[in-house]
Amino acid sequence: MSVHVVAFGNERGGFSEDDQQRSLIWTYLGRSALVSETDSSLLLNSANYVRNPAFTEYQACVFGNVRLVVHDCPLWDIFDSDWYTSRNLIGEADIIVIKYSVNDKSSFQEVKDIYAPLIKKALNHCSIPVIISAVGARQNEVPCTCPLCISDRGSCVTASEGIQLAKELGATYLELHSLNDFYIGKYFGGVLEYFMIQSLNQKSSEKMKKRKKSHKCHGVKPPQLDQPEKMPILKGEASHYDSDLHNLLFCCQCADVVFYSEDLKEVAEAHRIVLCSVSHVFMLLFNVKSPADIQDSSIIRTAQTLFAANRQAVLPVLNHNSSCNSPVRVIVKDSFFCSCLSDILHFIYSGAFQWELLEEHIKKKLKDLGNVELVLERVKCILKIPGKVNSSRNCRSYLSKRPLQLCNSSLRLFFNTTVLADVMFKIQGATVPAHKAVLVARCEVMAAMFNGNYAESNSFLVPVYGISKDTFLSFLEYLYTDSCCPASILQAMSLLICAEMYQVSRLQHICELYIITQLQSMPSRELASTSLSVVSLLRKAKFHNSDCLSNWLLHFIASNYLIFSQKPEFEDLSVEERNFVEMHRWPSSMYLKQLAEYRNYIHSRKCHCVVM
Repeated sequence: MSVHVVAFGNERGGFSEDDQQRSLIWTYLGRSALVSETDSSLLLNSANYVRNPAFTEYQACVFGNVRLVVHDCPLWDIFDSDWYTSRNLIGEADIIVIKYSVNDKSSFQEVKDIYAPLIKKALNHCSIPVIISAVGARQNEVPCTCPLCISDRGSCVTASEGIQLAKELGATYLELHSLNDFYIGKYFGGVLEYFMIQSLNQKSSEKMKKRKKSHKCHGVKPPQLDQPEKMPILKGEASHYDSDLHNLLFCCQCADVVFYSEDLKEVAEAHRIVLCSVSHVFMLLFNVKSPADIQDSSIIRTAQTLFAANRQAVLPVLNHNSSCNSPVRVIVKDSFFCSCLSDILHFIYSGAFQWELLEEHIKKKLKDLGNVELVLERVKCILKIPGKVNSSRNCRSYLSKRPLQLCNSSLRLFFNTTVLADVMFKIQGATVPAHKAVLVARCEVMAAMFNGNYAESNSFLVPVYGISKDTFLSFLEYLYTDSCCPASILQAMSLLICAEMYQVSRLQHICELYIITQLQSMPSRELASTSLSVVSLLRKAKFHNSDCLSNWLLHFIASNYLIFSQKPEFEDLSVEERNFVEMHRWPSSMYLKQLAEYRNYIHSRKCHCVVM
């Protein structure tokens, strides 16, 4: 049995000069656990591949005795200079890999316009799997947030362009930011090995059909191995970050700033942490930044002409015996702006992207178009980025396409900082600063704790027990940013337990999906040798009411019965869990019994086994 892989394209432009000598195929063959150590040594010593002017041929042994042949064609010129060879390579391929560098836009465009249609035509509706690998880290990892800046849009190949190419070819799209063990061994290797197994299964099926006629003399047919049961599907929960912050404005819990008109009538309440996260004008107003930090005269002028704050209450000294402080009193000097302030605050709290709706509301309150334009210009000045120029058209199009991203960037600036902090958590001998407004908006348990008849509602220092500092910081990071990136399965489980403690269901679902994804990506060899106890994960999932995860883990143990039944932890399963696993195990005990009987029959007849 053999598997033929053909790889087209040059991906080396995606890395630094230190990585230029390594290629995707070479790195995979050198690191893959499927390739035997002998073959891996031969590959790395350049003794087991044959060079051709158009391609490099590698040969290795995988899955024990399956011959793997890889033709790596870094130059697309083979389609122009030697169409016959390229056509034969595609015709003999069981798997096709298309590689490109994410930092070589011109080369990608050439592949998309010229060579991808040629490959599609050569496949001629054949069911050959195609993998598209976008290799390298984009040079501008974080794009500029300026609406006028397009410096990073023409040099890199975006993920959407790669996905579109994959759709046209019916291919699987992968992004490989680095040639490390994760991206090569688990990510790229996992997909490639999956298609290898599919190819081998297809060839075995065809081979079995051919042999079936020549082995009719066998009175006993080999047992049929059924497919394992489908794993339970976990559905994610949609983000409600924007609505959480919007509801915070409605309920006005933990408000620490009050706006007044010039005749000292109260207009609206708000939260400094939210206002400062979207506007440098408010940062300047509440002394979070100084004029020297901002260095933009228009922002400084806007803060001075539009607002007047009670300076004694702008940054009050936090009293460690009480969490309550007098709110900052701000007078709005512009009467037109003051009359529309509630609509402007709703615009800011909702993510600052419904610009047309804000215009509509302001036009209803201010009949004069000149006053409407004046107020809208004030809003643009408040949302202005230092050093950038905002035009009316650019501001409208930019804010409609890209919100101010409170959840991804703005509030992150105040995560784990004492700036504007009004509560401290004491955990494992350390203190972690936070902001009650964010906690109350994002977590119902925190809202009850700080607004109910609890000791924490009047305390500045709040102790936290039963959670590590790193886990609690990850939990707070999610509340501030609506995202989390666990470093391991164990950390994800710890974060899941914390999320269950504070009743943040979406974070629970994110941790569940992370654990499932990591376990599913483990090859059988790694699953058999890992020290991670899946049964222990099952125990914790059940104890902390993660029913979806516990149900999935039971199916996972049953689907990998031959691996887990050999582990000592298997004995820790309860009687009910053991019965479930035995009922849903794969392969089934009946199949193994039939297979043993079939082997005995074949050996007694001294015939060649069509299964083994």
